[in-house]
Amino acid sequence: MKRVVITGLGAITPLGNNVDAFWNKAIQGKSGAASITHFDATHFKTKFACEVKGFDPLLYFTKPESRKMDLFTQYAIAASEECISDAQLNWEQINRHRFGAIIATGIGGLETLEEEILNFGKDTTQPRFNPFFITKMISNMAAGQISIRYGLKGISYAVASACAASNNAIGSAFDAIRLGRADLILAGGTEATICQSAIAGFNAMKALSTANEYPSQASRPFDAHRTGFVAGEGAGILLLEELEHAQKRGAKIYCELVGYGSASDAYHVAATHPEGEGAIAAMQQALTDAGLQAQAVDYINAHATSTPVGDISECKAIEHLFKDHLSQLHVSATKSMTGHLLGAAGAIESILCIKSITEGMIPPTINLDTLDPAISEALNLTPNVAQHKVVKVAMNNTFGFGGHTSSVIFKKLEVDAR
Repeated sequence: MKRVVITGLGAITPLGNNVDAFWNKAIQGKSGAASITHFDATHFKTKFACEVKGFDPLLYFTKPESRKMDLFTQYAIAASEECISDAQLNWEQINRHRFGAIIATGIGGLETLEEEILNFGKDTTQPRFNPFFITKMISNMAAGQISIRYGLKGISYAVASACAASNNAIGSAFDAIRLGRADLILAGGTEATICQSAIAGFNAMKALSTANEYPSQASRPFDAHRTGFVAGEGAGILLLEELEHAQKRGAKIYCELVGYGSASDAYHVAATHPEGEGAIAAMQQALTDAGLQAQAVDYINAHATSTPVGDISECKAIEHLFKDHLSQLHVSATKSMTGHLLGAAGAIESILCIKSITEGMIPPTINLDTLDPAISEALNLTPNVAQHKVVKVAMNNTFGFGGHTSSVIFKKLEVDAR
């Protein structure tokens, strides 16, 4: 099979609206949490979130264009712009029939759906809807709009496997390229659900933290005093490219994508398996796919969302699979800083994995002050401060409602690969 490398990165996140700003804030251990500004959250149980800050759609679209796109699509296109610029593509040398876009989202245009239904509810005798309602809302539209914007005529679709979605998108793009069905694919995820229905819905599930008095400390994976996740938003886009294609055009190569695993807990619609069975399966599949032993992995960016049950089950899974290697393994939960971007989580966390390889740094798990006694002290969870480390292999985990589990593995490209 063909080999696949990463040649471009783009990010819109609660920590910054480009990859460098995102990485620098993550290494500094900064939190993106603050009071919600997207709507009046006065009467909501949770009044804070990790919102994207300072995003100006007019940097990317005209006003008429922006009105035709939900925010989740706008974020995806903005991240794609950075990714394509970073890759320094010469469009005259690119076969657009072999260039695709696989963009994940957990929920899609929920804000558009909410707005249109609330407007309809004001006067049900005159059912008037925005003519762009459907094309703004549907989950495939980020992939569709990206393909239209750049004239990409290859593979194009969305993945919707809840919070596992963007790793599944990256994995699907990986498979398509190594099977020879494409040369390049923009892959990743996007989410923009800091809106009334999402916050109220997650509150009703008792999934969100309600620590309104200290937002920046509310997302605290692995900590004994964690109370739930913090909602986040944004997008992460990676350019996956066939190795020889990248070499022929003289591309800058960040690293190689070498493994992908996808499985299911088959246990519960919202809770992970208590022993992490699905997580173990996804991670083991990714290792087998990469042809690597567990001891080859230097860093795991954990899914860890700061929920009482989920963090423990993932730690059990990691301890089970990497039991003979824990002293050399770093783990961190960067949702402690970004919040949980749902369907975009795996994409921005994959970017952090890639940067850990290129920069030799492990981003921290912030707000980890008192380790949950149910979590093994043998795990190096990179508490509160980034750590220097030579990283040759990094893994990213994502797990979603419905039991979906997915893992991807990135590896430093060996010199003799050329």
